[in-house]
Amino acid sequence: MTTYLDSASGEPLHPAAKTVLEQATEHGYADPRRLHGPARNARIMLDNAREATAQALGVRPDEVTFTPSGTHAVHLGVLGLLAGHARSGSLLAASAVEHASVMHAGRWHEARGGSFATLAVDPLGRVTEEPPAGTTVVAVQAANHEVGTVQPVASYGESAPLFLDACASAGRLPLPEGWAAAAASAHKWGGPAGVGVLLVRKGARWRNPFPGDDRVDERATGMENVAGALAAAAALQAMVAEQEDLAARQHALVDRLRAGVATIPDTDVVGDPDVRLPHLLTCSFLYVDGEAIVGELDRRGFSVASGSACTASALEPSHVLAAMGALTHGNVRISLGRETTADDVDRLLAALPDVVAGIREEAGL
Repeated sequence: MTTYLDSASGEPLHPAAKTVLEQATEHGYADPRRLHGPARNARIMLDNAREATAQALGVRPDEVTFTPSGTHAVHLGVLGLLAGHARSGSLLAASAVEHASVMHAGRWHEARGGSFATLAVDPLGRVTEEPPAGTTVVAVQAANHEVGTVQPVASYGESAPLFLDACASAGRLPLPEGWAAAAASAHKWGGPAGVGVLLVRKGARWRNPFPGDDRVDERATGMENVAGALAAAAALQAMVAEQEDLAARQHALVDRLRAGVATIPDTDVVGDPDVRLPHLLTCSFLYVDGEAIVGELDRRGFSVASGSACTASALEPSHVLAAMGALTHGNVRISLGRETTADDVDRLLAALPDVVAGIREEAGL
C-alpha cells in the first residue's frame, strides 16, 4: 500500500470531478466557436465552467481564462501585465522565492531588453524587501509552493500592478486582494492536469505578449479543453465548500508532523509555522541526501518530494531554500491530501527517524 504525501505536486482527482470529466468528455468535444448543436453544447459547458470557477474564486466570469497549464497562465499573467504597461517602463520585480515559472518569465523578459530584479525574503520565506523605484510590475505569490509560507500580498499591490501566483493556494485559501492578474492550476486542487486558470481583473492594463488566436476568449490560445475546464471547476467548487474543515484538519496534522520531525537530530523545519498553507511541511536533514530519503521512504510505501518542486528532476539546489538561508540539500517536502489520516502521519513519523539514521550511518556519520 502506498501512502501518497505529495499533493502539492498533484492532488488526486477529486471525486466531484470524476463523473463530470467522463460526461463532459463525451459531450464537450466540439469547437465552442461553431454554430451547430454540438458546438453550442460545448460553448454552454465552457461558459458554465467559467461561471463556476469565477464564483469559487470570488471574481467575475469575464476575468477567467482557461489555459493549457498553470505555467502558461503564469507566463501570460506576468508578461501580459508587462506588455500592457510597456509605456511606463520594463522592470519586473519578483520575490526571490517565486515558482520557477515566474523566474523563467523574468529571465525571458530580461533577455528581450527588459529588467528583472528579485526581492529578498526573511528566514521564514516571507518577502521583506520593497520593490525598487520605477518597478513596472511586481510578482508576489499568494503562498510558497515549497515551504508553505503565506505572503503579505496586500502591501505589494500598492506600489505597482501586482501579479499573483496562486497555483499553490487556490482552492485551499481565499484569494487575497490587490492583484491585477493571477494564475492557478487545476491539478493542485484535485482537478485534471492540463488545465490552468488565468485571472485578469476588469480594467487591468493587460496585453497578450504572444501571438493571438481566434478563440471564444481573446486571451486564450488553442482550442479550449472544455471537459477539463468543467471538471476543474467542479473540483474547485468542492474544495472551496470543504475548505474550512479540511484546512483545520490538515493544519493539526502538519503541526503533529512539525513536532515529530523536529525531534530528529540535526533537522531544520522550514517555513512559517503558523501563517502557512494548511497541508504542507518542508524539512532539511543535515548530512543527508534528500533524494536518498525519498527513495527509502518510497520503498517503505510513502510518496514524498525532495528538492525544489520545479527543479528536482535536474537535481538542482532549491532557489527557494537558498534565498531563505536554509539548507539546500537533504530536504523533504511532505504535503497532505484530502484523505490523509492521523495514522498515516504517525506511520511516517515512526519510519522517518530510522530512514535518516540509516542513511547517515551508511555515509559514515
